[in-house]
Amino acid sequence: MTDLEAPVAPPRADPAWRRAAPALLGYAAVRALGLVALAVWSAARDKSPHQLLSARWDSLWYTRVADSGYGYEVRLPNGDVHSNLAFFPLLPWLERAGAAVTPLSHADAGLLVSAVASVAAAWGIFAVADHVYGRRAGVCAVLVWAVLPVGIVQSMAYSESLFTALAAWSLYAVLTGRWLTAGLLASLAGLTRPVGAAVVAAVWVAAIASFVREQRDQREHGDAVPKRGVPAPDGAPRWPRALAMLLAPLGAAGYVLWVGEHTGKGPLGYLDVQAGWRNGFDGGYAFARFVAEKFTSFPSALAGLGLIIGVGLLVWLYVVCVRQRQPLPLLVYAGVVTVLALCASSYFGSKPRLLLPAFPLLLPLALALARLRTSRSAWVLGGVAVASAAYGAFWLNGSGPP
Repeated sequence: MTDLEAPVAPPRADPAWRRAAPALLGYAAVRALGLVALAVWSAARDKSPHQLLSARWDSLWYTRVADSGYGYEVRLPNGDVHSNLAFFPLLPWLERAGAAVTPLSHADAGLLVSAVASVAAAWGIFAVADHVYGRRAGVCAVLVWAVLPVGIVQSMAYSESLFTALAAWSLYAVLTGRWLTAGLLASLAGLTRPVGAAVVAAVWVAAIASFVREQRDQREHGDAVPKRGVPAPDGAPRWPRALAMLLAPLGAAGYVLWVGEHTGKGPLGYLDVQAGWRNGFDGGYAFARFVAEKFTSFPSALAGLGLIIGVGLLVWLYVVCVRQRQPLPLLVYAGVVTVLALCASSYFGSKPRLLLPAFPLLLPLALALARLRTSRSAWVLGGVAVASAAYGAFWLNGSGPP
């Protein structure tokens, strides 16, 4: 369970893009279906699908940062202060760059970034699953991620697609020993969302585990500990891993420290910004209370039961991931993403979206589908894709943010 290595498919001769092509084509088809469903549903409700995707909720905050920079805030009647400092800067930077080099507005540049990033995320998920379990499981993993009930978020001007792309490729770099790439991508993930801490944790744990394993092997074989700069027993020098550990947290740490300096509240200033949104980490107490309150009436008790089943399913999937001996970086990453999502103290309706980057939890489902005949797995995924498209259209046409 703690090994970085995992069973991989036989050596492959296909170029990377050709090997991933079935997964990416299937992903594009699912996303297109979701957008068509959204367009039809929105037309029936006299709403603009373009506005739903690019100019509501969080996407407005990102666009405002891209357009005017940081410093905007809204003071609510109850005293809460919603500051745009809560939103990490990489997506707004890319929106600003896209608008500068194209005729697109900041909002449309956000949609373009999201579209490109979602394909990159799908490719990264395929690369990870293909490396660990083989090509067929990789294709299924991408399609399962695409047909999630909240999959429509992958097409919005939100940061989930961008973050998932950076996280998936950072994890793939760790699994394949590309430590500097892993560290750089982890740093960029940390500039995208607060949950970038999950990628940093995966890089750190993987590097530490490799150092520990080398020390153990050296003791068992009676080898002298290599000097600084000398390659480790497997031929890989140690300095890239150490440098990756230094690079990984720089993005998140840099932004958090800048917010502290900008607000004059020191290193913990970002926590005050989040408190203004009534958001923080409370170990899941607020979420548990939210679920418990559902059982005070009917039919809200059915929603409470559904939430308990959903959390139980997440725990079960994680246990299955452990039993299937997923590589340690994937377990650490998925575990941290899940804990941070479930234990946040606010925005309970957004928790499914916050769990979207936890793609390693989907690998057991992908493996199960990969064992089916192609026709049967296609029917299963096709049916779920239709249901997901309908739900996504219904969800975005609702009153609350996803």
